[in-house]
Amino acid sequence: MSDPGGMHVLVGYSPDERGGDALALGALVVRAAGGRLTVANVHPPGWRTRGPGSVDAEWVAYLRERSDAALARAAGLLGGLGVPPEDAALRVHAHRGSGRGLIEVAADTGADLIVIGSAPRGRRGRIAIGSTADQLLHGSPVPVLLAPRGYAAEAPPRFSRLTVAYWHAHWRRQDAGGPLAAAAGIARRLGLPVRLVTLVLRPPGLAARLRDADELLARQLTQAQEDLAQAAALFTDGTDVVTETAAGTGIATTVAGLDMPPGEILACMSGHDGPLRKVFLGEGSGKIVRASPCPVLVLPRGAAPRPEASAGR
Repeated sequence: MSDPGGMHVLVGYSPDERGGDALALGALVVRAAGGRLTVANVHPPGWRTRGPGSVDAEWVAYLRERSDAALARAAGLLGGLGVPPEDAALRVHAHRGSGRGLIEVAADTGADLIVIGSAPRGRRGRIAIGSTADQLLHGSPVPVLLAPRGYAAEAPPRFSRLTVAYWHAHWRRQDAGGPLAAAAGIARRLGLPVRLVTLVLRPPGLAARLRDADELLARQLTQAQEDLAQAAALFTDGTDVVTETAAGTGIATTVAGLDMPPGEILACMSGHDGPLRKVFLGEGSGKIVRASPCPVLVLPRGAAPRPEASAGR
């Protein structure tokens, strides 16, 4: 049986490649952290009929049958992913929006993490944000973990490291401590070392406009290193933490230049303009998600880690 003191992972599953990718990633989290796995399929609500408040019972039964079949398929895959099927709870939920439906299931079950796959149109090995992800990444109260397209086919046997990335000056945000504490809690549960990375962005054409462009960039790198040292000091639980600065002309190219060995998870904070304690994918965070070649963990703004005992509810 799973360790009831570990992490409660909610996987949003559909019977296609993205569902398989999410299931493989969610199973890997549960194997690493222990805890519980809930696999949910969200289907649309029934059509309204003539009677007030009534719906087409035949259509609802059909939708439920499809969801049950999808979850049966998921259960059949779990054994091969190292999770006994009897250790997973299966949930069918009706909602007009699949992402908002998963938020409701997470609240109902006390999940600590929601895992989904990439939208089908994405490049293999990258994450595309579809409607489900868009809803989750603009309102989830718990961290959201996204699997790149094709992850199940090339999933590593274990995670190797959690990298927390943001661009220069955002480590100094007043609400940065909460997401960093949440990242530390997840790294601890997964048994992972942490790398803190600041992306120092140099505007294109800067050298042509400023004679002292190199000196300016050097000052930015020095400030970034000081900010990283302060961020690393927030990890007081013995977690192995290293820091790194990466300079580039844009978020996507700078992220692409990072060393990302197999088993890496890349975490980023929500945009500053979003609601407190909910995920909000700003422009910069969205670029990090789309550029990453590994799973991406998006942390709610102002997030603080749940007590470890909460995962066993």
